[in-house]
Amino acid sequence: MNEIPKAYEPQSVEDKWYDFWQQHGCFTADPARVSDRRPAYSIVIPPPNVTGMLHMGHVLNNTIQDILSRKARMDGKEVLWLPGTDHAGIATQVQVEKALKKEERKTKHDLGREEFLKRVWAWKEKHGNIIISQLKKLGCSCDWTRERFTMDPEYSRCVQKVFVELYKKGLIYRGKRMVNWCPVSQTALSDEEVEMKPQKGFMYHFKVQVAEDPNTWLTIATTRPETISGDTAVAVNPKDTRYAHLIGKHILRPLPIQLPREQKLIPIIGDEHVDFEFGTGVLKVTPAHDKADFEIGQRHKLPVVDIMNPNGTMNELAGESLAGLDRFEARDVAVERLKELGALVKEEPYENNVGFSQRADVPIEPRLSEQWFLKYPAVAQSKACVEQGERSAEHPLGKNAPVETGRADARRSGKMQFHPQRWAKVYDHWLANIQDWCISRQLWWGHRIPVWSITCQGTKTTEVFHVLDQILQETLEDLLEGKGREESIRIVNAETGALLNATVTDFNHGLNGIKVVIQVAQVNENIGVGLQQNGFTQDPDVLDTWFSSWLWPFATMGWPEQTETLKKFYPTTDLVTGPDIIFFWVARMIMAGYEFMGDLPFQNVYFTGIIRDKQGRKMSKTLGNSPDPLALIAQYGADALRFGTMRSAPLGQDVLFDEKDVELGRNFCNKLWNACRFRQMHGGEVQAEIERTLLTTDDKWVLLKLDAAIREVTIALNEYKFSEATAALYRFFWNEYCDWYVEASKATLRPGETLKGETVEAATAATPSTESMAQKANTLAVIDFVLSHTLRLFHPFLPFITEELWHGMGYATDMPENQGGQTIMNAPWPLPLDDDFKGHYGLDDCYLEMTDAKYELITQGRNLRRAGNIQAAKKVKYVFKPAQHLTTHDAEVIKLLLNAEALEVTAAYQPTKGTPVVQSKLGELFLPLEGHIDPAAEKIRLAKELERIKAEIAKVEQKLANPNFAQKVPPAVLLEHKQRLADWQAKLEHTQNQMDSLG
Repeated sequence: MNEIPKAYEPQSVEDKWYDFWQQHGCFTADPARVSDRRPAYSIVIPPPNVTGMLHMGHVLNNTIQDILSRKARMDGKEVLWLPGTDHAGIATQVQVEKALKKEERKTKHDLGREEFLKRVWAWKEKHGNIIISQLKKLGCSCDWTRERFTMDPEYSRCVQKVFVELYKKGLIYRGKRMVNWCPVSQTALSDEEVEMKPQKGFMYHFKVQVAEDPNTWLTIATTRPETISGDTAVAVNPKDTRYAHLIGKHILRPLPIQLPREQKLIPIIGDEHVDFEFGTGVLKVTPAHDKADFEIGQRHKLPVVDIMNPNGTMNELAGESLAGLDRFEARDVAVERLKELGALVKEEPYENNVGFSQRADVPIEPRLSEQWFLKYPAVAQSKACVEQGERSAEHPLGKNAPVETGRADARRSGKMQFHPQRWAKVYDHWLANIQDWCISRQLWWGHRIPVWSITCQGTKTTEVFHVLDQILQETLEDLLEGKGREESIRIVNAETGALLNATVTDFNHGLNGIKVVIQVAQVNENIGVGLQQNGFTQDPDVLDTWFSSWLWPFATMGWPEQTETLKKFYPTTDLVTGPDIIFFWVARMIMAGYEFMGDLPFQNVYFTGIIRDKQGRKMSKTLGNSPDPLALIAQYGADALRFGTMRSAPLGQDVLFDEKDVELGRNFCNKLWNACRFRQMHGGEVQAEIERTLLTTDDKWVLLKLDAAIREVTIALNEYKFSEATAALYRFFWNEYCDWYVEASKATLRPGETLKGETVEAATAATPSTESMAQKANTLAVIDFVLSHTLRLFHPFLPFITEELWHGMGYATDMPENQGGQTIMNAPWPLPLDDDFKGHYGLDDCYLEMTDAKYELITQGRNLRRAGNIQAAKKVKYVFKPAQHLTTHDAEVIKLLLNAEALEVTAAYQPTKGTPVVQSKLGELFLPLEGHIDPAAEKIRLAKELERIKAEIAKVEQKLANPNFAQKVPPAVLLEHKQRLADWQAKLEHTQNQMDSLG
């Protein structure tokens, strides 16, 4: 084995091993290796935006994926972790437009579409791989040879093919609908891209006059007085006796002021949508600027008056006083105009939820717009495939049973499992109330909609008919009947927007002079050129970014070709993502999987929590509470960041990030490093055979503890409980192995050695006997056995340091190259110790009980020292009165760990009055105080301590007795004070006993 350096330097270790893994193809998946004996494991990365920089959310998500992937490799599976990036339509275009404006003082329109897209591609080539390099710094073991980008040529063809197939099925249609409009990005947004936020504003009450009855006035309440100019009716509920008699009459709309009276008249209509209780019961109806109003307008055939420009400013129809103003400025001006007219009754503070664009973080505008929509496919299958109830929790966890659970069940059941399960109900509810998806975006960067169209009439229609016949090289009969290979034609009435079921004969007769729009959906670039040359124009819009990423699990694997990768690795095994995109992405991928692959896309979905700061606030640049992961890696190391993050990430719950957790991760890595150095300092044969007859009780205890840790960690990982796995690893290695076993082993290895803090010190000893040498060799064999298993348990969490130590300790030397000889990544995952192993080495649970009792005795013995105010470093004598046989080795361990000058073991010991003692299953341990304390001085010290304790008890009792405190504070605070009282009372009893023991 190579000598392990004194200090662990993460940077050099991390760079060295990541280069090694990449150069040796350790991350590369090979479909040819997949077999019954080597099953496939696959996971696709949620593609980060090409604009992205690594943040703590990425750290959490990708660390989990890496843990799953590395564990699967150690389970002997062929692993494909497929990486890539998303073109991020809105975000990327905004970035380039900002740079263009800042550097050249130009807009995209100054360049034109083609030149602007060249700039975007140049920007992508310059900045697009930043986040990929950052993921590599984190240690992500993705198959980088398969890296995908959602605008790659092959991927783009998949997107276009899917569009055309859904278009042919009639699931994609174009229509004028009310959409969510972002005035900043100037594009439509889906409902899922709108985030509701509570906003404080005002409810404005204004009055309008009934035209047919000038003495009658109606009061209307609104939060948006700037849209009054777009009102085309007021509505009341026909069952509302206050207003029903007014239905059919008209009111005079107050704005715009300059309009003549006849143009201000709008009808009073009756509609059951109107809520009696809301506002005054009279609703202003603005069909162009409110979704509910639009539906009312459709039912009553109301005119639609759009008073806003796409950028959120008011147009001429809003009136002279509002035209050109921003919508929020216009609100203030509209209120002033109502005041001038004497129409404003009152304004009241009002809080309501307002939809915000997730990208631009501005309030969206409901806007009537011509868009492309998709009726979701495969909804029933997608709804049925997710397990809604908790799966059976019976795990084969008998003490000696094999540990295999969780993910295997998903494959057998044919159902997808969500972790945590509660998200299944959220998913089911959304599918039950699903709305058509607005898939078009008014952007230039993205997958351009593959539809060409031309408007024609009469003989021109017949000419177009013959041109299409030549360009498409398919019979129009097939195309009109939806039988085209990769094309589809639609004929739309240009006036009404209705689809026409035309025949070839109809075309030859010019469709009887009807003005039509002929749409051709197709994916062939040459055909597109031919269409353009013959007067067709391609739709200027692009597809929603999510329309490409919903194909991610199979489009990245070569679909529509049935590649070997697709055959072997689809469906994927796991998906790790955030619950905030359960509708954006997860649900849509499931639908796409069933529609185009006939199967679910993944078997398990793990939903991470949100990373928050330690105060519970969501991280943001504005608050300045979002740490830079690369800075943390530079300071503490990637393994420390991974371990610290995972330790604080319970299943599906939000993560309260504290840099102290990363510091703890670094300390843990140092502990692991020094524990391996401690072993290496003793030399000897690496991983020698364990001689069962030489096993001590401590050896058997640590082997049994290792068995429990293997079971606990394996089960936790199978159940996606990563924080529980890290807690089990931490407890076993730091507390059980280092704090107890390593310290106890020094009784055998070399008396006088210590492992203090993060340094190893050694002391000389007399020449050992042959017997002690054999005992030492056996202890080292146990240490090697434990460490070689522990390093493998840690590897998914701490890939860099475990690889370095695996080789540094020489554990790779005798392993087959593909099972740990080349890299720990392929070393077999530790299995629990089976009955044969336990039987051979005499590992009975009684050794757990006996050794636990011994360590508890030592803990209590140390407490005696503290209670007697004796310094920990001072050598003192203890006396042990055994209740059962105590071996020489166990006595030596007790003496060593008590830091005792001597341990006298005698059943005949008669203590003097006041000698401190602790009771245990093993017997009584005494700490004679003669020569160590001055009884008189100790009595004075304890008397002062008793006074202090009583004063603290009085304070807490007084607080609890105060009704203003006890009845008003939160239950948690009250409980904390009660616990504080109990703790002080226990301390009082203990200190009083010490005082009494002094006589």
